[in-house]
Amino acid sequence: MTAVVVEGLQKTYGSHEVLRGIDFTVTEGEIFALLGPNGAGKTTTLEILEGFRGRDKGRVEVLGLDPGVPGDSRQLRERMGLVLQDIAVEPYLSVRETIARNAGYYRAPRDVDEVIELVGLREKRAAKVKDLSGGQKRRLDLALGVVGDPQLLFLDEPTTGFDPSARRSAWEVVRDLRASGTTIVLTTHYMDEVQALADSVAVIADGRIVESGTPATLGGRDSAFARIRFELPPGTEVSDLPVRASTATEGALVTIEVEEPTAVLHSLTDWALRRGTTLQRLTVERPSLEDVYLEITRSFEREPSQQSVTARGHRPNRSRS
Repeated sequence: MTAVVVEGLQKTYGSHEVLRGIDFTVTEGEIFALLGPNGAGKTTTLEILEGFRGRDKGRVEVLGLDPGVPGDSRQLRERMGLVLQDIAVEPYLSVRETIARNAGYYRAPRDVDEVIELVGLREKRAAKVKDLSGGQKRRLDLALGVVGDPQLLFLDEPTTGFDPSARRSAWEVVRDLRASGTTIVLTTHYMDEVQALADSVAVIADGRIVESGTPATLGGRDSAFARIRFELPPGTEVSDLPVRASTATEGALVTIEVEEPTAVLHSLTDWALRRGTTLQRLTVERPSLEDVYLEITRSFEREPSQQSVTARGHRPNRSRS
């Protein structure tokens, strides 16, 4: 079953095509990451899916409904949650009061105290919003997004401002939501977050989907050559190495690119042991998700003046109420 279907989606502002016919699907119960540089069309895409912006052409279906149809859009508000980058809340309400007020917008919300526990705000339940740290406010944002017990949750840069420990705690919350059946659409600039959470990924650049797959296969990561790196032992030359793979030196650091590293590693370590030396700084790695993402999007980077077309005069109000 699919939670989101996007086919041939187009959106233009004046003479500028923000979305140029994008296609993707999100399966029920998965975490789907939509990635792309600033100005690529991510925000416009999400606003159309959420029902806050109209489209020019194409088909969009969210939980079996069309967010561009007013009646369908109202139904979707009951079934989806939003964790946005900028959320307006009453600063003098307590954490619990804020979550309880939002719970009142839904017919069958989650228990407020359960949500407070879920996002790790038990010790701050009586604190006023204005007194929360940046990370604690982001936890409150997450609580407001899940209190309605949504079938579909949009997470827009959900861990911005979190320290490493808080980020990992938030990841556990997101995994728990997926395990309970919630479908999640995630945008983030943290590739480790995508690696840790996403089941599938699509990269949007210049208004088009330019690559899609899983974090492990995106851009051919799974079939890319492995890089073996180590310091050349003192008194040796590259020509002394027992390998025939292509090699390059960066100072004293040797890089060997091979399709399958096991046999080459065995040959290198055996050679080093027989010579009574060690291979300092030895590493074996394939291109990281960040490497692949940067390679995919590099040719689509825009000047700042071309980015954020919707930032002024076009941005809708995406508040929950």
